[in-house]
Amino acid sequence: MEKGHFSVEWLAQSSRGGAREMSGESRPVPLQTPPSVPADSPRDREAAERRSPGQGAEPGSAAPGRARTKFSAAQLQELERSFREQRYIGAGEKRRLAAVLNLSQSQIKTWFQNRRMKFKRQTQDAR
Repeated sequence: MEKGHFSVEWLAQSSRGGAREMSGESRPVPLQTPPSVPADSPRDREAAERRSPGQGAEPGSAAPGRARTKFSAAQLQELERSFREQRYIGAGEKRRLAAVLNLSQSQIKTWFQNRRMKFKRQTQDAR
């Protein structure tokens, strides 16, 4: 794919109405720099919170969102047994486990994803 011959700056200016080709003027328009944003603006703080939720917050305060699920020993035993049989869970087995263990299907799916990553790390470390 071929790149266009317009610079990013020119495109940005033209979208703000900075280019004057439509009015008949053909001379180049000087580039305008965007207004500076203070380093500690609300936008910067929000971006930092999205990158590392919960860090920098008061001790003891949880990050927003769903609380971490604490699986019981019986739930873990059944999940591990199912994982040993098959690392990738099917829809039917996911429904069955969710009903038997009193968990949501998305919790089952997430547990299997995390368990596969743990398995992958363990097998790579063993090499």
